[in-house]
This record gives sequence, C-alpha cells and structure tokens, in this order.
Amino acid sequence: MLELLHRIVQEVNAAPDLSEALLVIVQRVKQAIEADVCSVYLTDFEQRKHVLMATQGLRQEAVGKVSLPLNRGLIGLVSERAEPINVADAPAHPRYLFNTDTGEVTYRGFLGVPIIQNRRVLGVLVVRQVSPREFGDDEVTFLFTLAAQLAGAITHAQASGALDTILESRDLSARFLQGQPGASGVAVGTVVVAYRKADLGVVPDRASEDPEEEIAGFRKAVANVEEDLRRLRGRLEQDLPAGDRALFDALLLMLGNDTLVSETIDRIGQGQWVQSALRDTIEEHARVFDNMEDVYLRERASDIRDLGRRILTYLQSDATTETDYPPGSILVGDDLSALELAEVPSRRLGAVISTTGSRSSHLAILARAMGVPAVMGVADLPVGRMEGREVIVDGYNGRVYVSPQPSVRNEYLRLAREERELSDELQLLRGLPSETTDGHLLPLFVNIGLMSEMNNQGAGEAAGVGLYRTELPFMVRDRFPGEETQVQIYRKVLETFAPRPVALRTLDIGGDKPLPYFPVNESNPFLGWRGIRISLDHPEIFLTQLRAMLRAAIGLENLQILLPMISAVGQVDESLLLLQRAHDELLEEGHGVVMPKTGVMIEVPSAVYQAEALARRVDFLSIGSNDLTQYLLAVDRNNARVAELYDDMHPAVLQAMMQVVEGAEVYKRPVSVCGEMAGNPLAVLLLLGMGVVSLSMSAGSLLKVKWVIRSFSRARARQLLQFALRMEDAAQVRRFLEGSLDEMGLGGLIRPGK
Repeated sequence: MLELLHRIVQEVNAAPDLSEALLVIVQRVKQAIEADVCSVYLTDFEQRKHVLMATQGLRQEAVGKVSLPLNRGLIGLVSERAEPINVADAPAHPRYLFNTDTGEVTYRGFLGVPIIQNRRVLGVLVVRQVSPREFGDDEVTFLFTLAAQLAGAITHAQASGALDTILESRDLSARFLQGQPGASGVAVGTVVVAYRKADLGVVPDRASEDPEEEIAGFRKAVANVEEDLRRLRGRLEQDLPAGDRALFDALLLMLGNDTLVSETIDRIGQGQWVQSALRDTIEEHARVFDNMEDVYLRERASDIRDLGRRILTYLQSDATTETDYPPGSILVGDDLSALELAEVPSRRLGAVISTTGSRSSHLAILARAMGVPAVMGVADLPVGRMEGREVIVDGYNGRVYVSPQPSVRNEYLRLAREERELSDELQLLRGLPSETTDGHLLPLFVNIGLMSEMNNQGAGEAAGVGLYRTELPFMVRDRFPGEETQVQIYRKVLETFAPRPVALRTLDIGGDKPLPYFPVNESNPFLGWRGIRISLDHPEIFLTQLRAMLRAAIGLENLQILLPMISAVGQVDESLLLLQRAHDELLEEGHGVVMPKTGVMIEVPSAVYQAEALARRVDFLSIGSNDLTQYLLAVDRNNARVAELYDDMHPAVLQAMMQVVEGAEVYKRPVSVCGEMAGNPLAVLLLLGMGVVSLSMSAGSLLKVKWVIRSFSRARARQLLQFALRMEDAAQVRRFLEGSLDEMGLGGLIRPGK
C-alpha cells in the first residue's frame, strides 16, 4: 500500500495542470480500493460552494458544472469537521443530499476525507459504493494519508492551472498568490526566472528565438552524450557484469531511437525553446516507466531523467546568450541566492519573489538593503511558467498578482506613485539629526556586507556601520581569503566611513550561510557548528581574520569587533585571548595596532540570561533580533511553512530584550539592536522606549526610521512600551503600534501608498 501511495503522489506531482492531477487521483484511488465511484470536490471560497472537479464513475460532463452549497450535504460535513466521514448507508444520514445532475444512482456506501493545507480545507476526496458498505480502517487511513500528501501538490497544480484562467477571466484577475512580506514597497514589472543549471525541474517556459540553431545545438548535445556513454561503457567493461553494462546499451538505444530526439525537435518547431522542449519530452518518457508495475522497470524512470540532465548540461554549457533583464525586472526563483540577486543590474531590478524563505531570510535582508520590494515563501508559485509574465509585487502584504486586470494594475501604479512622493518627502530629512521631540539622540547605523551597499545614498546618512557581515567576501570566493586580501577589504570599509565607527562581525558561517569550499553537513545546521563555534575550533582562520581587522584599522581607530553566536561566557574569554594574541603578535612585527572596542551579539536565549556576565567582559552588547526571535520561538526563519509563527513583536522577544538592556545597565554597557527589527518603523517605538543607545539597519530603512524618531518623544515611547509589555499576543502589539503611527500620519511607512 505504501508503494502504491508513493506512485500516486509521484504521478500527481508530475501532472502538468490541476485537471490532470485530479484525474490521476480519482482513477488510481477508485482502482486501489475497488470503489464504484471516486470524486474530488474543491472548495470555492468566493462563491461559497463545493465544486465537482474530477470523477471516475459519475457523468464526466458534470465536472466543473455541478456544485453543492458550502457546508451542505455529506461533502459539506467533511469540510466543516475537517475529518473523515465514513457511513455504510449515506441516504439514511440526515445531512445527505441527492444530486441527479451527476448521474448519481442510489449510492449507499460513503467515505469522504478532507484535503487540508495550512489549516484550510481545500476540498474533499470521496469514494462511493452502490451497496451498503462501511469502508475498512485500512481504506480510511489510505485515503486520509493520500489526501494529506496530495494537498500541497493540488495547491501547486491549482496555481499553475490558474494562471491561464486568470488571463481568460476578468472575474479571476484580481486574485493573488499569498506569501510573506519580505521587503516593503510595490512594483509592477516583467518576470525573469532564475533557475539552477542542469536541473530539468526548474527550466522555465520560454519561446524559441532561433529554432534551427537550437535544433542544431540539441543534436550536438545528444551526440556528446552518446560519446560520453560509450566512453563510460568502455571504461567499466572489465568491472561490470553484462547485466549492468546493458544499462548503457539501453540508454544509447534510446538516444539512437528517433522518438526522443524527434519529439524534442517537434516541440522546438512548435515554438518551445530547446531546454523546455527537452524537459517535457524527458518527463513524458519517464512517466511511462513511473506507471509500470514492475519495480525494476519503474526504476528506469530515474535513468531517463538522468539522461535528460546530461543533455541539458551540454545545452547550457554551449549557451552563450546572456540573460536579458528588462527595466523593472521581477526576479523569481525557488531558492534565490545573494549571487543571483547580484547578477541583475541594480537599476533594472524591480522586485524579488521567492518560493521559500521569510522576512528574516538573508535574501529579504539583501532586498531591503537594495531598496527593492520582496515577497518570500510563495509556495504555490509555478516558477517554470512565470517567465515573461507581468506581475505586481506587494511587499507590504506579501502578495503577488499574476497578469493583473487593468483596474488592479492601475491601482498599484497609483500606490507606487504615492510611494515615490513619500520617498521625496523622506529626502527632506537628509542631514537632520535622529532626535526625538524631547531632544534625545538615537544614532542610526547601517548594516552592510556588499561593496555596493557602501555606495547606497542612504549610507551617507548613517552614524557608522553597526554590522559589517564579513562572511560575504568569504562566500563569493573559491577558497579562504588570505590576510592581505582581508586587510584590503576591511580597510576600504573603515576608510569609507571614517571617522564614524565600523563594527566588523567576525566570520558567521554555518546555518543558511555555507561556504562552498568548507562544507558543513548537519541535520540541524542552525543548532550546529556555526558562528563563533567554527572560529574557535579553527584558530588559524580566526587569528588570520583578527590580524587583518587590526591591521586594516591602523591610523583610523574606528574599528569595533563583534563576536557572533555567543552562547557561553567561556567563548568570550577565549575569543578575547585570541584577540590579545593577534594584537601582541602584530606589535612584535612592528605594526602600530591598537585594541578596538569589542562587543558580543545577543542571539541565543542563554546569552539573554547571562547578559550581565557578558557585559562585564566586553564594551557593548548588540542584539541580533533575527536569530534571537528564531531561537526563542523555535521557528526556522527560512521555512515558509512556519513563517507566520516568526514574529519579533512576540511578547517573549520583547521581554528578553528588556532583560538584556537591564543586565547591561549593571555595568553601564550600551546596548544596540542590529537585526531587522531595528529597521521596522513599528518596532522603533518600542526600542526607543527600552533605552537602546543605537539602531543598525539596511540603508533603505534609515530615513523611514528617522521620521518615526523625529515624530515622537522618548517619554511617549516609554508609555507605548509599557502598554505593549502588558499584551500577550504579537498581533495585538502590532495593531496597537500601527494605531500609534496612524495617529501621527505615518501610516504610509507600513502600507502601500501614502
């Protein structure tokens, strides 16, 4: 049964659209449990009804036309209760509704299970029997397990199929795909899909620009793969038995067979570009093997897909055309990286959409630093079908509108115009002090990691650098940078901002920031070997970095050093000893270095509870609200499935931050906040009230935060904080603070428009 379940899910995942996916479900389920009828009803929440979307056993012409009112009948009961309903004699049940439009006879046996995704009942999977029958426990659990696994696949197929419907139906064009707000702002532009090489699954749909040239390139790639296979077969001839060598013969036979080649060429001739033509042909052939009963033959589907990847590798290695980024490009991908973001010319990047991640993902942080809207975790986005489509990105509400209706498009163009007007008003704050109405200064610093961020106009407003992410120069290389290379990098940053202070954070790799040449493979990397733990375990790497930092600051004296991921005082003691050692070595070598101020990042709960002990050892504390929130709430901040649970306004986070400030006060140590919370106009009011001495954020947030600070008194911020600390729910805190900004006419800082 488990194998059958796996095969059905695999078929559904491979379905090109929703209709095909649902047809697979009803056919396979009806056959598996020997029912007379199997049907799928999907819930239309706008029209408040359950629509028959696929059936095997009822009239096919009823599909898409017959529906039941929301929460009526046994279908409605399953949806209402969100649990299976299994009755031997359905007509005798008080909720039973008889429907002649489906060609239904008097079916008595009934089993319905809900299809649930993110707590929402998307539909109901139903099997029926003419004779009275209460389905067995194994059949109930089979359907229940299948429905649970199919929910995601149905959602994805629904989104894929809905795109064409959106284009054809004016009534549907106002709908949107929901994700998580990543970076504020709105944008209207054309999608450019970023996809990984040699991966057929992420190849986007595109039109062929030169069919003849692409066909010639395809034939060349096939010939290269044939040559590779013959060479591999010859090399392994003495080592493999004849049965295993037959695999190479079978693959060569397939390449030599005109079907695979001709079908791909036909698709190119019909207008597809070569890569998606290959993708569709390979998947069509592999699916034949996926449906076979014989386990050995079914495994051959993976061989066919591997064959496709080999051809694709040659196609992509021979491709010389560069990606075209039109003005206002909307970069879309499954798991976009910082490097993919950096490849887009900055003046042409309009917004970013990712199917994974959350507001606190590093991609979202970079988008905010670059001043472009971002929507994260749009899990239902059919990336491969998005290339070239016009979309609206609403970074405030986490919404993506695909091929929007003119009225929706015009409304967002109006909001974008108002945003530009608001931005013009923000420019009037340039050069003014970040000072409350009662005269309290709260310096604003900038977080940077890329050279381009130092040239951002907003960076000139900063009081200095509150966080320089030294891992980014490590991540863009193919080896550890040497001491001289690091000196040059750090010196440029320190000189650019001198005499303003610059806090260089020591190497913070691990978690979601791996180095390609220093792999760390762990089942739970966020709780594993990362940050200061790696640095202390590799003093040769740590000392090289500390030496480079000290040398880079000679004659400037604006260096501060931040230690990341501190979870115990012993780590601080050991780090300070190594810093002293680097300092002493450089003095002996004749370098005129001086000891800089040193601080620790408060990012884990243990550091919160030892804030006083840590403050006794260092010069300042810096709260990293992103990781602190993640660890306090036990929520992976890059996981879209639980992104809604990640909220730095959670009362537990606020209480923890208060404890840090109070612990540091014992030794009169200043506390700053350098997480994304610092750049949030809502959170600024609370941080001001807590008594933090500075905030560090993306350059794009500086003027917005300054406007908030200059609109409130510190006394008022303390009052708001006391109210917020008495609240028990993050949503309640947010609504309260939104109201406070609205009262001051600052609502445009947190929502589209002015």
